[in-house]
Amino acid sequence: MKRNKRVRILLVLVILPLLVVFGVSLWRGKKGGEIDPQYFRGNALERAHANYSESVRESAEEYNVPYEYLMALCVLECGGRMPAGKRYEPGVYRRLKQLKEGKRTNYEQVKQRHLEFASDEAVRNLSTSWGPFQLMGYKCIGMDVTVSDIRGDDAVEYGVQWIEDEYGHLLRAGRYKDAFHYHNTGRVHPTVGGPRTHDPKYVSKGLSYMEYFKDH
Repeated sequence: MKRNKRVRILLVLVILPLLVVFGVSLWRGKKGGEIDPQYFRGNALERAHANYSESVRESAEEYNVPYEYLMALCVLECGGRMPAGKRYEPGVYRRLKQLKEGKRTNYEQVKQRHLEFASDEAVRNLSTSWGPFQLMGYKCIGMDVTVSDIRGDDAVEYGVQWIEDEYGHLLRAGRYKDAFHYHNTGRVHPTVGGPRTHDPKYVSKGLSYMEYFKDH
């Protein structure tokens, strides 16, 4: 009996704090007695607005790219965080190494001559995405800038410049579904079948985030 009592006391001491923490978390996310969906995604939207709205609005006006699209992209690509972080892509690294070693002739706009004197660290940087729009490092070659430019203080402006040059025609035509899909995959949204994005809901999330930023 004493042993059972000790077990019950131990369970209370362990489980009760967990229930309290869980209950507080739910309470913080409640709205009108129900869990507010914004509790799960609102932080990223608000974070993006606080960190990037000013610089994004300036570049959006300069390059004539929709502000709400760019802000939605910030949420999708870096969660609105500042610094935005980075994402290393082993597959891209492998292909760039093959290009450097002469095992392939090109990788998009990158030629072997661009990598002739590149160190392994440099190739890794080119194989990593940077900034609020997670622009791949090797994109800097076609832009005639450096990786330091697209990941530095002017990352927003360089990112918007690339977006305008690469698929601005989709944005001007209001083809936001295609634009989101192109940014993530390099291709417009398939006419048959579902999206090819890493997250199947990437495009639909982007479109919904645009609605939020029309008022923010």
